[in-house]
Amino acid sequence: MEDEALTLTLWWPDQPESHGITVCDEIASDFISKLPDAILVTIISLLPTKDGGRMSALSPRWCHLWRSTPLNLELDINYQCPHQCSEPRNPLPPSVFRSASTLLVAKFSYCDFPDEILLSMNFPLLKQLSLVDVTISWEFFHRLLSGCHALESFYMSEVRGKGCLRVSSRTLRSIGVRNAFKEKLELVIEDAPCLVRVLLPFSCYDDDCVTLRVIWAPKLEILGPLLPVASKLIAQGISPVMSANWMRTVKVFCLRSSGLELNAVLNILRWFPHLEKLYIIFKKHNEKDKKNDPQYDPLHPIECLQTHLKKVVFKSFVGYEKQVNFARFFVLHAKVLKKVEFEVYGECNTISVAYHHTLLKVENRASRDAQFEFRSKHRRTVYDAHIHDLSVADPFGQP
Repeated sequence: MEDEALTLTLWWPDQPESHGITVCDEIASDFISKLPDAILVTIISLLPTKDGGRMSALSPRWCHLWRSTPLNLELDINYQCPHQCSEPRNPLPPSVFRSASTLLVAKFSYCDFPDEILLSMNFPLLKQLSLVDVTISWEFFHRLLSGCHALESFYMSEVRGKGCLRVSSRTLRSIGVRNAFKEKLELVIEDAPCLVRVLLPFSCYDDDCVTLRVIWAPKLEILGPLLPVASKLIAQGISPVMSANWMRTVKVFCLRSSGLELNAVLNILRWFPHLEKLYIIFKKHNEKDKKNDPQYDPLHPIECLQTHLKKVVFKSFVGYEKQVNFARFFVLHAKVLKKVEFEVYGECNTISVAYHHTLLKVENRASRDAQFEFRSKHRRTVYDAHIHDLSVADPFGQP
């Protein structure tokens, strides 16, 4: 519930006095109670949650109004230390769903979802849902999303999923998934006609923990960060030379790379012909990064590099040879680039920038309009913060 101010301006016509008390005084003394329920519910919804709850003590009528008011409630069921991983977790009590019909925002943390409350899962007004460190079966997961008829954004972190988690939602616009458990998580987007972005904030424990399968998401525009591993990004009915329809709509894509997987990255970029922005987050080298991917063939150019890719951002850039070679390829082959940005660990100065320009062969760039920017970056971007904020057009471009 947002803390907003509601101002009511009241005007009363002149009334004759009677025994020193005006009709205006009599009416105004309890004017609030004479307002229609719809207006009172709006007033309560604009109050802080605690103050709105206190309003129910005024009268039986206010108690009824409080129960029917849309709520922004963060529900944290946490009977133990969040970092304690002992099993079993405490089950979610059915009583928490008494206000389910009026919730706008909900967060469930550090608990399990028992099968007994399956029939209680109905959130007709819910727009934002977060699941943090919970255990849930795929049947329950499906029933939960099916009961959210207005859901716009969904985030789950450290979710123990029993089986494949399938997403079908006619209203969902944003999904965020983080997983650090040893058990691999498979997320299948079966039917999401309004889905615009899928954010996969990486874990510091395991790079390779989520497999994403997309069946139907015709409006998907923003995707990542992903590893350049084709087996972890699966689209039904596609091959490296034939993009599925949803891949043709992706305009912003983020990948993680050590700099050794250039050919793997290029092979994946073939799947996104209309890509406009590419973010590369350089990471620590891993032996798994050494793969025998097909070499780039200039006779079969990548469509997005020829006609659409206008911006490339290299994050966590240190300037190692493998990183420079990786970045140089885009400088020399992306023909419509407008901007190339480097977020550098450490300080940037005129000498270091000039040195990098030489290594990158900026003078030989494929796009004569391309501008280059180097800036210092001392902290990692937290992509989780933008999952529910649908006003952010490009979550990877945020500081």
